[in-house]
Amino acid sequence: MENIQNLPIDIQTSKLLDWLLDRRHCNLKWQSAVKDIREKINAAIQDMPENEEIKQLLSGSYIHYFHCLRIVEILKGTEASSKNIFGRYSSQRMKDWQEIVTLYEADNIYLAEVASLLSRNVSYEGPALRKQLAKAQQLQQELSRREVECQSSAADLKERYYAACKQYGITGENVARELQALVKDLPAVLEEVGKDAAKLEEQIQLYSAFANFVCEWSEPVLPMLTFAQTRGNTTFYEWRTGKVPTVIERPVVEEAPTDMVTEDMIDWGDFGNSADTPGVNSGITVEDGIDWGISLDPSSEDTGAAGIDWGDSEAAPTEIEIVDAGIDCPEGVARGEDALTILENSQSRSQFIDELTELEVFLTQRISEMGEEGDVVAMSQFQMAPTVIQGQSREHVREMLSVVQDLLVRLTSLRMQHLFMIQASPRYVERVSEVLRQKLKQADILLLKGATMVEKRQEALEEQSRLEPRVDLLAGCTRELQKLIEADISKRYNKRPVNLMGVNI
Repeated sequence: MENIQNLPIDIQTSKLLDWLLDRRHCNLKWQSAVKDIREKINAAIQDMPENEEIKQLLSGSYIHYFHCLRIVEILKGTEASSKNIFGRYSSQRMKDWQEIVTLYEADNIYLAEVASLLSRNVSYEGPALRKQLAKAQQLQQELSRREVECQSSAADLKERYYAACKQYGITGENVARELQALVKDLPAVLEEVGKDAAKLEEQIQLYSAFANFVCEWSEPVLPMLTFAQTRGNTTFYEWRTGKVPTVIERPVVEEAPTDMVTEDMIDWGDFGNSADTPGVNSGITVEDGIDWGISLDPSSEDTGAAGIDWGDSEAAPTEIEIVDAGIDCPEGVARGEDALTILENSQSRSQFIDELTELEVFLTQRISEMGEEGDVVAMSQFQMAPTVIQGQSREHVREMLSVVQDLLVRLTSLRMQHLFMIQASPRYVERVSEVLRQKLKQADILLLKGATMVEKRQEALEEQSRLEPRVDLLAGCTRELQKLIEADISKRYNKRPVNLMGVNI
C-alpha cells in the first residue's frame, strides 16, 4: 500500500478531460452548465470594487474557477462591513460570486472547464502563438536579406552607370548636355589627329618602296594617308576635287530635342489669312503668271464634265532636266558633306582608318620578318632593295608602328565611336541619355524598395514585440493552471503525486 501511495499518476494533457470523464470526476453535460455560469460571471463583473488585484484578474482573457475563488477572498476584505452577526454577507457582490463558486463546484464542473482550458492552451493557443512568432522572426530575416539585395543591386546599377559615363568621357551629372559638349570639342580632337598624320611620312615611304620593290606596284598606295600627311585634316571637297574651296558652308547641326514635340509647338501657318477658306492656310502659294492648264469655267467646251484642261495632246512632250545634286554647287563652294573635314566625313574617315589598319598590318608583318632575316638567304633578297628598306632597323620599325597604332586607338576608341554616332545622328543623344537614365531610375526604384523592406521589417519587429508578452503570459498561466489541476486531482487520490504530461508552451 505504501508503494502504491507513492506511485505517481501520469496523465497526458491532451487526454485529461477524457480521463476525468471516464473516472466519473466530471459530468458529461458540463458544457451546458458552464454556459449558465459564464452568463452569471459576465453579469457579476459589471459591479466590482476598486481593487488593483481584482483588476488584474479581470484583465485576463478567460476567468475560471480559481480566479473566482480569489475574488471571493478579496471581497471578504472589501465587503467586511456588510457581514451580519450570523456571519453572512448582505453584499450582493459577495452573494453573486459565492453563488458562482457553488455552481462551479457542483459535479466538479470547474475541473472539467480548467482541464479543457489547459488542453486548448497546450494543443491550440500555444502552438498558434509560437507559429505567429516564428513567422514574424522569419519575415524579419527575409526582409533583411531582400533589403541587402536591393541596396547591393542599386549600388551595382549606379556603378555601371558611372562606368558607362566614364566610357563616354562624361561625369554623368547632365548626360545630354555633356555629350553635346563633347561633340562640340570633336573638331578640335580630329584636327589634332590630322596634324599628327604628318608623322606618317616615313611609314608611307617605307610601305610604298616595299610594294614597288616586292610587287613592282606602280600605282600610288595609301592615297588618303598620303593626302592627310601633306595637307592635314582638310575639307572633303579638297580631297574630292584637289582644289581648296573659296567658301565653306558647313551643314547646320541638328540639336537633340530636349522635350517631346506637342501639338502646341507645331506651326500650322498663319490662320485667318486666306480669303477663300477662313482660318486655314495650307502653305501653298500660287504665283501670278503661271498657267497650270486647269480651267474652272463650266461653259468651256474643251474641258469636259470635270472642267479640267489636260493640254494639247499633239504638242511636243515636255523635256525633264535631271540635275545632279553634287554638280549644282558653284565652283569653289564646299557645301553639305563636302564642307566636312576628311575625318568628320564618314566615307573618308572609314578610308583613313582602313589605310591606317593596312599600314599597321604591314609594319607588324615587317617586324616579324626582320626577326627572321638573320640568315644569308634573307640578306641576299634585299641586296638590291632601295636604301629606305635596307636602312631600317627592327627597333625603328617598332617606333613607326607605335605612331600608327596611336592614331588608330585615338580614332577607333569606344568614346570616339559614340561621338561619331552623336555627330551623325543628334537623336542618338536621346537614346544614350534614356539608356543611362534607366539605370539610375532602376537604382532609385531598388532603393525605394529597400526602404519598403525596412518599413515591413519594422512592422514584423513590432508584431514580434506584441506576440512575445502574450506567449510568456500564456506560458505562465498554463503552468499555473497545470499546478492547480495536479493539486486538485492529487487530493482526490490521497495526495498521490500527479504529473500532467506534454505541457510545453
